[in-house]
Amino acid sequence: MEPQPDAAPAASPEAPIYRQLCERIAALIHAGALHRGDRLPSVRHMAQQQGVSLSTVLQAYRELETQRLVEARPRSGYFVAALPPPPPRRRPTLALAVPEITQPPAESQAVGVTQLVERVMGAAQDPSIVSFGAACPGGDLFPTDKLRRAMARAMQRHQASLARYPFTPGVAPLREAVARRALGMGCSLDPAQILVTNGCLESISLCLRAVTQPGDVVALESPTYFGLLQILESLHLRALEIPTHPRTGLSLPALELALDTQPVKALLTVPTLSNPLGATMPLTARRALVQLARARSLPIIEDVLYNELHERAECRRALKSFDTTGQVMLCGSFSKTLAPGLRLGWVEAGRWSAQVRRLKGALSGGHTELIEHAMTEALNQPGLEQALRQLRATIGHRIQQARRLIGASFPPGTRVTSPEGGFILWLELPAGLCAVELFEAALRENICIAPGPMFSTSQRYDHCVRLGLGRGWGPAEQQALQRVGELARRMLQRARPMVGDEALPRAA
Repeated sequence: MEPQPDAAPAASPEAPIYRQLCERIAALIHAGALHRGDRLPSVRHMAQQQGVSLSTVLQAYRELETQRLVEARPRSGYFVAALPPPPPRRRPTLALAVPEITQPPAESQAVGVTQLVERVMGAAQDPSIVSFGAACPGGDLFPTDKLRRAMARAMQRHQASLARYPFTPGVAPLREAVARRALGMGCSLDPAQILVTNGCLESISLCLRAVTQPGDVVALESPTYFGLLQILESLHLRALEIPTHPRTGLSLPALELALDTQPVKALLTVPTLSNPLGATMPLTARRALVQLARARSLPIIEDVLYNELHERAECRRALKSFDTTGQVMLCGSFSKTLAPGLRLGWVEAGRWSAQVRRLKGALSGGHTELIEHAMTEALNQPGLEQALRQLRATIGHRIQQARRLIGASFPPGTRVTSPEGGFILWLELPAGLCAVELFEAALRENICIAPGPMFSTSQRYDHCVRLGLGRGWGPAEQQALQRVGELARRMLQRARPMVGDEALPRAA
């Protein structure tokens, strides 16, 4: 394990909240992620983002004024002022040694989900099929005109980049824009330590390569996103699934027990709107998880792909915001919130930043700079926050409509998650229903769903289904969802013979 490069000092977790916020913003200014003249978020917006009071934000901003880092402009807000010399840098505290672990029982599993995943994803991409199989947002959810203009500006301003061979870690303006967006997750990231990748999955894969060897055990939520299982399968890693609550996420007592009994080398987690459950870990549990990881020297790979889709600003806060030793490796992209087609992700790998950067250079090198500049233009366009609010409202309404349709159409006893954001629902079907058989029946009618066994190394979710509602939501999709419910009712009737002429009652 490599130590984290020298970094600007971070506020102590015991410091007053306003001081912690002040030092996070100051670190962004000193790192160059916030430039002279940039407008800071309004006091009200920052309070909502960070889950603190207006007075706390105001006190932090006034402290920054005292330090001559920002200046207040009447009726306009707070802006970054001229920069003083950067603060002194310190060496980070090294992580604690890994405690001895007893020989675990053979409870981790080799991964083998690719065949089913390929079949489902193949159907999900067929334009003749109404698809709930993929968790991909459709073009109707995004400001495509703004993206087109961003691409055009990038071509005008940076066409010379087409004649240059790109190298890692990515163009500086994009990394600075990522650092600014990360402030909304409570994180103060140094743009120099951010690495641009080919999507969030590559970020996660690089992090796993940095901290594991083939045959190692990786802990993760259960159920979990099949793409994460495919990465483990490709790297010959074993998956240890941890019990997960549909609302509050990963069970910390279960994880601690696993750490006591099995040789877990890393934790791969999605604390905000996990896929497929849509679970969100409370902030107190996030802080406790980071403390546990620090005490056990457990690398945490945190996927923040869905954070900006959460309805509540305080729940967008990342595990990384509680990390003071570089134990958390932060992975994200904008494929669910802004531009799926650009396929750009990023990673800030903490203590393993140098190693992850070397792996990236060796395995896939740099990207097309023009695309990176286009993403930068898109991130810097005015109105992004308004577009995100509209996106959250649209998918929230869609999720509620879908839950009502499921209640009316699916068999009695069907259980459905109620996530606070995102466009995924997880269904637990009544006993006697097989999710793969329901997938086959729906596919014969040109409808695609994602059966539960895709999301686990075992068959424990063979009666569950994930529905992705990111693609269109018109009459055809609503009728298709009702039809899946009707198919499920018929299958259950065959599995449970009726008594006399009585039929199954409709769901309430």
